[in-house]
Order: sequence, then structure tokens, then C-alpha cells
Amino acid sequence: MSVSDLMVLGLSHQSAPVEIRERVALEEDVLRASMRNLHEQGLEVMWLSTCNRVEVYVASEDVERAEALVRAQLLRFGGPGAEPHLYLHRAEAALVHLFRVASSLESMVVGEPQILGQVKEALELAKDVGAVGSELVRACSAAFGAAKRVRSETGIGRAAVSMASAAVALAGKILGELKGRNVLLVGAGEMAEHAARHLRQAGVQTLWITNRTRARAEALAQAVGGEVKSFDALDAHLAQADVVVCTTASSRPIFTKERVAATLRQRRGRMLFMVDLAVPRDIAPDVSELDGVYTYDVDDVQRVVSENAAARAQEAERAQHILSEEVLRYARDRALRESMPTLVQLRRRAEAVARAEAQRTLANLGPGLNERQRRSVEAMAVAIVNKLLHEPTVRLRAAADNETHHHLVDAASELFGLETPASAPEVDEVPELRRRVAEH
Repeated sequence: MSVSDLMVLGLSHQSAPVEIRERVALEEDVLRASMRNLHEQGLEVMWLSTCNRVEVYVASEDVERAEALVRAQLLRFGGPGAEPHLYLHRAEAALVHLFRVASSLESMVVGEPQILGQVKEALELAKDVGAVGSELVRACSAAFGAAKRVRSETGIGRAAVSMASAAVALAGKILGELKGRNVLLVGAGEMAEHAARHLRQAGVQTLWITNRTRARAEALAQAVGGEVKSFDALDAHLAQADVVVCTTASSRPIFTKERVAATLRQRRGRMLFMVDLAVPRDIAPDVSELDGVYTYDVDDVQRVVSENAAARAQEAERAQHILSEEVLRYARDRALRESMPTLVQLRRRAEAVARAEAQRTLANLGPGLNERQRRSVEAMAVAIVNKLLHEPTVRLRAAADNETHHHLVDAASELFGLETPASAPEVDEVPELRRRVAEH
């Protein structure tokens, strides 16, 4: 297989409203069955399902057939109404999209840290099902490395807010200061933990945690200093809460209009703020019709996030520069790996040394350099590597095509301490990739 055999089909917060996304937000057993079904039909597949996106990544030598199979699966769950909201990326565009998703540049909150872990979990689940092979594993591994560079070399994580912090900021905007407020956290997963920590930072002292599985609620309460409440007494807790944050994986709304209305008499006119970070939604849409109740879902949170877009733009631009380097490096390494593995090892080692030395030089020069000057130093390091390796590359490639001169390949491996894998037919680097990266 090659880059041209990659494909991603799906929908996200950018293409579909929450009522469409929640239809295709599948439980794990359904995800497993869907991936297993597609793999049995000859596809290498990874199914990514989060609050804000559902995407199916595929490697197949018959991309047209793969698209038809995956589209049928998505529409089976989302219904015909999901069709206009689906997007498709193939070949180079699919590779670029994967790198951008893993690095959070496609997230509702650019820079949020959860997505990288979610992609890793999706890959592990696909591995456990036995639905992925070397093509997707290598592409994901490269995307993870790129995301790590983005987070360590830019301030995108510091400049961005997470979904949880955005929800807390929205609560503060509506209710004023959160100190002294009673907060009920419904759910005990990763998103709930992030919300709890941001609530603590906002000064919340009374943090009640409830979950269908009490053991998970107890574990979260111990981690964040909260108090566990019985899920069976949810109505009583709702009557006393000022803020409710929902993060469960329930397949149907937990809070209906009738249920919330029944608690309002006990509240005696106290305002109730409810934010729903779950997909499918935990709070029914018509709850917002009740007087004194303010409800917000994940799409509402996006409007809070957008207020910080300008502050993140510069860091996102730097992140895109890094991704451009990493995507092109992956494509080049892949082509070299297929043509001559020894060259891949040699170039990787040389580029790692050059990048490390460039970063050390920039650190010694201090913060006085502007972005253009910093890029010039980095470009110089890359140029030196390219010039030094040009002649060895030409000779090693020639040696790979001539069995009488394979001793040159062995000598290079021995000289630089490299492994000595068997050579493969030469594959040209994909020229289309540069244009795809530049488009973003």
C-alpha cells in the first residue's frame, strides 16, 4: 500500500450540528462490531469517535469500494440526514487531516489536549479488534510524533482553553463568581475530571459527583476532592445545585424538561445553570424553555471558545509550520523506506542531530530573534544536512540497484552504526503532498 491508499470519511463540529453527531456517537461494542465488519471485507480501519467528531480512517488498495462500505456504515447509524454533513479526504489530504486532528488543529478548541489521547485510544481499540495493519499504524505513529512536537515547541496548549475550562468560563459569565456555589458533576470520565479541576481553580468548594457506576465517582472524588452523591437521588441533588455539568455517555437524555421542572419549586427562584458536554446530549433541548434555567450544549461552548481565537492564531500558525515539516518528513521517509531503508536511517539520524543543534543554538541566542530569523537558523541546519547527504544518497541509491556494489550499503551501515535491512524498489516522493500541506 501507499499514501494514495489512505482515506478518511466522517463528520465533525465543523460540518454537522450536535443532533446529527449524536446519532453516530457509538458505544464501544458497536464500534468494535463495525470495525470488525469492515476489516472482514478487506479494509484496514480505525474508527475515531469523540464528542465533536466521528471519523473512519481506512487503508485499502480499492479506495472507491472502501468509501462505499464506510459510507453505508455511517449512514446506517446517522440516517440519510447525515449524508450532506459527511466529508471525505483521500490520499495526501487524508494524511494531512490525520496529522491536524492529532495535533488539535481541527478541534473545536484549538490546542485542547484530549484529542491526542482519543486518537491513541482509537488506534489501540482498532489493534485490539485486529482491524489495523502497518499502514495506519505507521501513519498514526508519525502523527503522534508531530503532535508531541507541536505541544512542546509552541504555546498552543497554553493559549487554548479546553472544552471543560470553556464551560466553567461560561458558568462564571452567567452566574458571576463561582465561589460559594453548589456544583453537581454528572459523570466521572476524563472530561468530568478536567471540568472538576477547572471548577476548583475557579474557587468552587462544594463539588458533588454522581455517576451510575459509584466506584468511578468515588475515584474521581478522591482525585479532585469532591463528595460522592447517589445517582438514585439525582432529583434531590438537582434541587440544591447552582451549576450542573454533564459528561456521561448515556444514550438518551438524563435531564428531561419534566424532570427539571419538578425540582424548580424547591429552588424558590434560584437560578440554575446547566452545561452539557456530552454527545449524545444528557440534557433535553426543551429544558431551556423553563424560566430560571440556562442550558448550554457543546455547540454553545464553541461560541465561548471562538472569543479566544485571535489569541491562539499565532501559535496555531507556528504549529502548522511544524506539521508541514512532519508530514513531508513522513512522506519522504516512507518513500525512502521503500526504496532504500539504509538511507532512511541515515537521514533520520542526521536530521535529528541538526534539529537538536539548531534548537541549542537558538536557546543560546535568547529571545531576541524574530520568527523569520529563527526559521532561517532552522533552515540552515536542514540545508547543511541535505548538502552533506546528497552525494552519499546518490551513491547508495546507485549501489542498491547494482548487486555488485552492495558492499557500499553495508559499509555505510557499519560506518554510521545503522541496521542493514534489505533494499526495496525505489518509490518517488509524492509531489502532491507539498500542495496539500500548503493549502492548510
